[in-house]
Amino acid sequence: MDKPENWIVYEGSKGVGTGKHIVLVSGDEEYRSEEALPLLGQLLAVHHGFKCTVLFAIDTETGEINPEEQTNIPGLHNLTDADMMVLFTRFRELPDDQMKYIVDYTNSGKPVMGLRTATHAFSYSRDLQSPYAKYSFNSEEFEGGYGRQVLGETWINHHGHHGKESTRGVINRDMSAHPVLKGVEDVWGPTDVYGTTTLAGNPEVLLHGQVLVGMDPSDLPKADTPMMPLAWMKTYTGDQGKESRVFCTTMGASVDLESEGLRRLLVNACYWCMGLENQIPSKSQVGYVKDYNPTFFGFGTFKRGMRPSDFSL
Repeated sequence: MDKPENWIVYEGSKGVGTGKHIVLVSGDEEYRSEEALPLLGQLLAVHHGFKCTVLFAIDTETGEINPEEQTNIPGLHNLTDADMMVLFTRFRELPDDQMKYIVDYTNSGKPVMGLRTATHAFSYSRDLQSPYAKYSFNSEEFEGGYGRQVLGETWINHHGHHGKESTRGVINRDMSAHPVLKGVEDVWGPTDVYGTTTLAGNPEVLLHGQVLVGMDPSDLPKADTPMMPLAWMKTYTGDQGKESRVFCTTMGASVDLESEGLRRLLVNACYWCMGLENQIPSKSQVGYVKDYNPTFFGFGTFKRGMRPSDFSL
């Protein structure tokens, strides 16, 4: 199954990202990462020059994209020459030969971005003897697994009412001058705010998530409901003693990315992750490269019969 037709590559042409390679790893059952990450890869390649390789959960029998396939993401070997990884998976239990690429990359000192369900990217129940079982979201050995140790938090709860209360991103005034927030305005998404505890790794919070009473960006904030960290940056030192830059946000569903402000935040964060923050423009180009009609989040809502080539430009 490790064949090029199982992933999609967007070759960057010109821009700050020329010569740098970003691998974007999708695979979640609910928030349509298989639509969100091709969009992000297109923006980064066409507008900013990065080579972007997008990976998918692939059905081993049909070769189609199947987000409910928890044990197969072909193409992870592309991480061996990647300059950055964007992770948007949920409760995956990959075979050791695939998981090794993610863990080796994470320990290499190269940057990582986590979106939405990446806080609970992995869940081990089939092979508890795997050397990678400690990365499970509920790990006690490696507290909170990959999500908490690398990104800063694991799965806690829905802080907003899922599917009925949306999210407004509120800029942390203490961080308002940070390059990642250049041109970032009006961040809103229909997904709800995730709950967090005290984040691990002493992160700097860029945005807080404000719960709105409904599913429209004009809805009012929900009274007596504290905001939660929504987007933050930190570092992670892996087994090799090498320090990685890490950015995480609990937004990122395909419908969230209809927010221009969120798209700009993610593009700017990619620059920062790779040490290019001095080259973040005042207003990063994040216009759609092709028509974008995302599927609303939900279990079983993914478009069946899709293949990676369907996301070609």
